[in-house]
Amino acid sequence: MRGRTMSQEQCPHRNDVQSSEKPRLYKVGIYGWRKRCLYFFVLLLMILILVNLALTIWILKVMNFTIDGMGNLRITENGLKLEGDSEFLQPLYAKEIQSRPGSPLLLQSSRNITINVLDGKNRMTSQLVAGSNGVQAHGKMFEVKSTTGKLLFSADDQEVVVGAEKLRVLGAEGAVFSNSVETPHVRAEPFKELRLESPTRSLFMEAPKGVQILAEAGDIQASCRSELRLESKDGEITLDAKKIKLPRLPEGKASPMATRQTVYEVCLCPSGKLFLSQAGTGSTCHISNNVCL
Repeated sequence: MRGRTMSQEQCPHRNDVQSSEKPRLYKVGIYGWRKRCLYFFVLLLMILILVNLALTIWILKVMNFTIDGMGNLRITENGLKLEGDSEFLQPLYAKEIQSRPGSPLLLQSSRNITINVLDGKNRMTSQLVAGSNGVQAHGKMFEVKSTTGKLLFSADDQEVVVGAEKLRVLGAEGAVFSNSVETPHVRAEPFKELRLESPTRSLFMEAPKGVQILAEAGDIQASCRSELRLESKDGEITLDAKKIKLPRLPEGKASPMATRQTVYEVCLCPSGKLFLSQAGTGSTCHISNNVCL
């Protein structure tokens, strides 16, 4: 009973101590320098967002971004449309490239422009290179046609064909051919001379049916250093002119030691045919006139 009484006596004192103390309050949040750092980072983030937004708006304005495209690039129903100068730093793949109606198409490069044509296996079949050294074309055949589709020029491994009505060579030295030339007609320009010349070799003119040399308003001159030969194996050679002159024929002199030599004279038929007749003390053409029959 005494121990129980002591516990009751001590309990009121303990209750008085607990009732005299005030309840403690704990603050929740960020205070002090942490709060100032947080506000600083939030302010910095807002500034960056505003700057980024301003730069985005400026880029959209400068690059001219619209619903139809960007800058000089426009998206149309037929494809992409570029206005002004355009520069491509990487390969461009397109099905068709054309200029605006009434405007030229300009392809410009600081080195060269190369156009390749590939087959189904990505093997190059034709190539066109335009560079500082000139224009080169690689392919099996090269053709140039007119607007009407007429063939003007073609070249392949076998031959070169000029389909124009007239081939004009404007060089001062003319045209030089290392091999034979096959053509149905060779004509000079009006009021200019035509010259066929072989400075170091021979000049041959051959035709299966005949060779005609005609100068309607001028002279014809054939000169060589060693020998000039007009030969017709199956036909005849006709010199049709009012006057035929042989001004530089050598003159022979009689010699008593030349009795065994055979001398001929040139005879002329009424048809213009020439033949030789053995010379005598007088003319022997009338004796051999059966050649004229």
